[in-house]
Amino acid sequence: MNSSVPSLCFLIFTLFSAAAIQLCHCKTVQFIFGDSLSDVGNNIYLSRSLAQANLPWYGIDFGNGLPNGRFSNGRTVADIIGDEMGLPRPPAFLDPSLTEDVILENGVNYASGGGGILNETGGYFIQRFGLYKQIQLFRGTQELIKAKIGKEKAKEFFEEARYVVALGSNDFINNYLMPVYSDSWKYNDQGFVTYLMETLRDQLKLLYGMGARQLMVFGLGPMGCIPLQRVLSLSGDCQERTNNLALSFNKAASNLLDGLANRLPNATYKFGDAYDVVADVISNPGKYGFNNSDSPCCSFGRIRPALTCVPASVLCKDRSKYVFWDEYHPSDKANELIANELIKKFGFLRVNQPGAPSPAPESDPNSAPAAAADPSPPPFISPSPN
Repeated sequence: MNSSVPSLCFLIFTLFSAAAIQLCHCKTVQFIFGDSLSDVGNNIYLSRSLAQANLPWYGIDFGNGLPNGRFSNGRTVADIIGDEMGLPRPPAFLDPSLTEDVILENGVNYASGGGGILNETGGYFIQRFGLYKQIQLFRGTQELIKAKIGKEKAKEFFEEARYVVALGSNDFINNYLMPVYSDSWKYNDQGFVTYLMETLRDQLKLLYGMGARQLMVFGLGPMGCIPLQRVLSLSGDCQERTNNLALSFNKAASNLLDGLANRLPNATYKFGDAYDVVADVISNPGKYGFNNSDSPCCSFGRIRPALTCVPASVLCKDRSKYVFWDEYHPSDKANELIANELIKKFGFLRVNQPGAPSPAPESDPNSAPAAAADPSPPPFISPSPN
């Protein structure tokens, strides 16, 4: 009788130990799906991709001032909102240092420059991750975490996480509005928006099935007013049709999110629409502290369009005064304004106390980094394109 007591104690200890191994104690993290407006380095590791931000002067106002894969001089909108919420900044999926422990601590960013909602979008960039591919990669991430902490704790971890889906502009600018893509002649404007919404609906339902309960979809800004669209117009003005397409997308996407949130149990879906404030910034830059809203800070001067920012580019005198960093992408200061508008609109609460990431270090807007980064990515087997 007495000899059975140690055995019983050992059994209880073993059971409790096994249960303890399964405990997650994970913090809330975020998983980001997007394009170049949210990419934090994935395309650096896509060696054949033509959509790159791996040369100076990208990243000049972020950290050490060297290129980091963000298509801006500083932070993304998702960076800034995540900081405000106390969420860690998720590393790029293709970052070679990514491990299960890193995922549990920080989440993952799958965003890829040139990617879109549609598989065919951005094809001339050769390599990029579209949203379906990003969801496929997320599924692989889930399998890794299940193996690490167990199925039940993994389910809890992914359902507690925050999700951002920020794509759509490439589906217009680098697909529908370019005659080289068949979508440009297969659809009219409304038909193409409907096609996008049908695809996005299926993608969001896939994410829901994988645990995405708290999700925000970013709306589109006035795409017809980005410097590239202006320089391609005859007058140099914003392209009205392109802006109307963005408005149609936003209206349809907002309705889609409302419908899904009503039908899917425990789904909290938000639509982040900052179109009006960005349009006002572009029309009245001085009102917001800018002095230029129609041309890129990083360019070749009078030679336009300068499709990317490279070491030979000329920088504007004060980067904090420009709405656009390059022909496509907002500056850090503009991203901050957009993020603050969404933060004010939704009243985001902090989810991790303490441990919020530090904002981008202050930097002299007129300075250049001390040295250029090596544009070559570390050794890595490039995955197949989307």
